[in-house]
Amino acid sequence: MSRKLPGVIGVHHIGVSVPDLDKAREFYFDILGAVEEVEPLSWADNPFIDRIVGLEGSAARQFFCRLGNVQIEVFEYSAPRQAPLAPGRGVNEYGYTHFAIQVEDLEAVHERIVAAGLPVHAPPDMSSITVDADGTKHGYSGTYCRDFFGNVFEILEIHETPEILPI
Repeated sequence: MSRKLPGVIGVHHIGVSVPDLDKAREFYFDILGAVEEVEPLSWADNPFIDRIVGLEGSAARQFFCRLGNVQIEVFEYSAPRQAPLAPGRGVNEYGYTHFAIQVEDLEAVHERIVAAGLPVHAPPDMSSITVDADGTKHGYSGTYCRDFFGNVFEILEIHETPEILPI
């Protein structure tokens, strides 16, 4: 186990860039059930933000949403525009590969994702979760999925097991 470095409190948020912010809102709020806790932000012609993000002449809209214990910051840049990514971009390619969310009911979340027409790499294998006579569950299962833009995310259901720690 790694030691905690001084000054690090935890992960505040994960940033995701998308080509359509309104469609992203549908994904995060309507499908995943995220909660919006702060007002959305937009900017253009802001040298301070340009320096921070390392882009000259940047312009964007964004929103923050909370999924359980993590915040996701979602951007749509109108300047500079990015060439579209291949929707099936491999998770082996450098850069962002995926984020994982722990859910209470993997089958129910999977059904919502499929009903929205989103790609799922493989259906979750629920045989790896066992239930004791008293109803206590053990084990975990999950699968990789993609949002409307091809960004990969993982959904996990985790119960008491030595293989993976829950949040």
